[in-house]
Amino acid sequence: MRRVRTDVPRLPRWLAGRIGLSGQAPPADEAGHRHATWLELFLDLIFVYALAAVVARLGVDPTPSPRAVLAVIGLFVVIQWAWVGQVFYDTRFDPDDALHRVLVLVALVGAGAMTLGVDEVPESVLLPVGYLIVRGVLLLLYLRAWPTSSMARLVTTIYLIGFGSGWLIWLVSLTTPTRQRPVLWVIAMVIELATPWVGARWLNRWPVDNRHLPERIGQFTIIVLGSALASLLFAVPDHPPPHMILTAGLAFLIPAAVWWVYTTFVTTRLLQSHLRGGQAYSYLHIPLGGALLLLGWALGQVVRLVDSNAPRLPLELRLLLAASMVMWTVCGLALYWLWTRPTLARLAIAAYGVVSVSVITATVHEPRLMLSLLAVAIVGYAVLLSRRLTRASESNRTPEG
Repeated sequence: MRRVRTDVPRLPRWLAGRIGLSGQAPPADEAGHRHATWLELFLDLIFVYALAAVVARLGVDPTPSPRAVLAVIGLFVVIQWAWVGQVFYDTRFDPDDALHRVLVLVALVGAGAMTLGVDEVPESVLLPVGYLIVRGVLLLLYLRAWPTSSMARLVTTIYLIGFGSGWLIWLVSLTTPTRQRPVLWVIAMVIELATPWVGARWLNRWPVDNRHLPERIGQFTIIVLGSALASLLFAVPDHPPPHMILTAGLAFLIPAAVWWVYTTFVTTRLLQSHLRGGQAYSYLHIPLGGALLLLGWALGQVVRLVDSNAPRLPLELRLLLAASMVMWTVCGLALYWLWTRPTLARLAIAAYGVVSVSVITATVHEPRLMLSLLAVAIVGYAVLLSRRLTRASESNRTPEG
């Protein structure tokens, strides 16, 4: 499914020429498939720092409170949703002209404000102000696309009503007492997250680009994995002794296995003809991404405890490790289910992943032993699942493909 090119209002030619930004179409390969633009990749950069700021809220205490974990999850949803909004616009409308670039650069300023405000919410207004800028730019982009066609008017109206309502609630939150702001933010996010589902009947009439959307969401998932690896690497002491290098290597095997499974799934393109409006696919990546972010932080804490010769892992850390890996496994099964009903073999692989992780984290308390067993279990899961995905891809491939 290629994207629909729309003739949107642009900057006057004389102005675009003076600043050296002539209108141009996004790059496509020989088959006409849309790929990420340099502007999209530039947008991703600020979200790297935003995710680092989110996970930094947990600090280095290996026993985080449920409230702290919930705060990190909530902030991750806000950050990812701010990013996803731009992706869904780009997958249906594709002007990479001067006005579009200027507006997205304004959104980058908002994303930067969100990043700076993560550490001080809800007291600081930087996060809500930054979010208002990012989503305000998105609303302007949809207003810009509204008059281009009857289908564009249908799609943009749904987003303008739903996202506009959420935007107004975020705006009102700036005038409320500090303790009441998160309540309004939750209400606003519920409205915004519900919008694509409420309008799914109409949005599915203009399917997303089934190459561009998985590519962009996959790129964000890689960013999350990069943040997880950063949490792990920062936990390794300077001039580490051999046993710490081995420990870090064991911990690295877990996100590496996650990467292996995820990229295998994406490159098989099993869901290429099943995305439609992309709601289920993109929404499943919210808990998946949050789980990977927390997994990286938890692995970092295990490495720190090994370095400090701690005899046991605290219950809170073991629960977080188990929950993050189980959530990743369940989200992977759900993504597979979007393509077809899982076979008994696929369900057995998922059950193996969930049970092995749960048993190891529940019964093994010694840090290095638990890390070793988890690495073996997850690598084994990755091998089994990757083989299954490859076979499914081969059976799904047409003779022409």
